Formats: sequence, structure tokens, C-alpha cells
Amino acid sequence: MRVVITGGTGLIGRALAAELVKAKYEVVVLSRNPGKVKDLPEGVRAVGWDGRTAQGWGELADGAYAIINLAGENLAGDSWFTIRLTKSRKERIVNSRVNAGQAVVEAVRAARVKPQVVLQVSGVTYYGPRDKPPVSESEEPGSEFLSYICVDWEGATRPVEALGVRHVVVRLGVVLSRDEGALPRQMLPFKLFVGGPLGSGKQGYAWIHIQDAVQAMKFLIETPQARGAYNLTAPQMTNNREFGRALASVLHRPFYFPVPAFALRIAFGEAATVLLEGQFVDPGRIQHLGYVFKFPEVEPALRDVLKGG
Repeated sequence: MRVVITGGTGLIGRALAAELVKAKYEVVVLSRNPGKVKDLPEGVRAVGWDGRTAQGWGELADGAYAIINLAGENLAGDSWFTIRLTKSRKERIVNSRVNAGQAVVEAVRAARVKPQVVLQVSGVTYYGPRDKPPVSESEEPGSEFLSYICVDWEGATRPVEALGVRHVVVRLGVVLSRDEGALPRQMLPFKLFVGGPLGSGKQGYAWIHIQDAVQAMKFLIETPQARGAYNLTAPQMTNNREFGRALASVLHRPFYFPVPAFALRIAFGEAATVLLEGQFVDPGRIQHLGYVFKFPEVEPALRDVLKGG
């Protein structure tokens, strides 16, 4: 059975492709520069696309088992120095997500044999800052730019429901991986012995181990009852201070250098919201469906991610 993954050359896409190949799926990832794609799991094929239309790849949707839409410009940028949300970056972030979703709908609409499911990635920033736990999937979206991004992203592929295709949305927390994503950046001050909480440290920190992220996605595409939105965050709800203490413990480093909120806002502008405000998120809906988290607690999850480091 064929699975098409847009945005499949990033951290989550590569890990998910490896998981699906292991389960004997035919996996195709879409890339703007397929000839330059490296380090794909063995057996995964890269196909070119423009990120906006179904031209050149749409026929792959015909008879496919699933399309998984991960495409979108990285919200965090390529480094700490490109994280600021300038007007042009905001436009690129929104357009990359909406255009990719519309391309998926275009491909599904043209398919004679429709895919069984379209899985759309989103984020817990959908909910906006929330002080009180827990946040379930029934909550309304927040009123910040980061929330609007998620609303548009989720909505871009929702028209497949009218075409008779099951639509699943996953709202991801911070995905813990040793090599890419947020964690390597978070580790740097700890390695320099200056790690500590960001701002008050009381803000919710929704996280998930990379293995749980990809295995939960596989579970959702394979579960016919799965429809609508699912929070993909670990069951242990923690705040920024608790997460930092766990990371310091795993790295055998001190934890006592708080970073003032005003300094982060000066450095990163509006993007500092991601660091200073958060959510306590409940993954109960996917648990009720039968998914069991392999890494439900933060310190064992960090020890597994960073083992051998």
C-alpha cells in the first residue's frame, strides 16, 4: 500500500518514512529538489513537486492508502538568528502551509480511487497560551498569529472530507530528537553550564518523543475510527521549569540561570511567545482510541533520546 508524505525530508518525515517502510508500505516523499535529498531510509522514493499544485505527482494519490501532509516552512527558522516573525516570514509560513494543503486536495479530487485517509499535521500552538490544564481537542483556537497558522493549516486539507476521505489532524507538541528540532538548541546553554528556566518557567511545555510521534501517526492512519483532531503530546504534563530540570539532570549540568522574559522578547520579538507561553495538553483522545505511549514521562524520554551522547 502506498503512502505519500509531503514535507517528508524533514525530521518527522524521515522518521515516519522509516517506520512505514518497516511495516511494508510503499513510501513516496515529495521534495522540491528530489535529486538533492540525502539520508532517506532505504526503500523510500523521492519525487519532485512545487509545493503548490499536484503537477508531477498527483497520480500518486490515485489508489494510495494515505497522504500525510507535513509540508510547511519551519516556524523556528534555521537557527536562533532567523526565528523572528517578520512580515515576510509570516507570509511565507502561512502560504507554504495553505498552498501545500490545497495541492493535496487537488490530487485527491483528481484521483479515480481516492486515498483512504489524509493525515494533516498541526501544532499545539493552535490553542494559544493556556495557564490551566488540561487542554483537550474540543477547545477553541487561540487568538494569536501562531494559532491562526494552525487553523489555516488544518483547514487547507479539510475539503477531502466532502470527497469521502477520512481526515485526521495531529496537533504536535515539541518533538524530542537528539539531532534536529528544538532539543539541540535547548541543550546548548546547559552544555555551557548556564541552563535555566525561560521567563517564569511556569508555562506549559507540551512534548513528545520522536518514536511516539511517528508511531502514533501510523496508528491513526491504520485505525478506521480515527477522525478529526488528536493531541500528540506525552501524558505527563510538565512546565518549562520541570522540563529544564529533567534535561539538566540527564546532561549532568546545573540548573539555576533563568533567562528573563524581557531579554527573550528583545531578542526574538513576537516569536518569543513560543518560548515564554505554552499549554498543558491532554492526549486523552488518542489514548481512548487505544494508543499506548512508549515514553509517557519526560526524564526517561530524554535519557532515551540522548543515550550515547
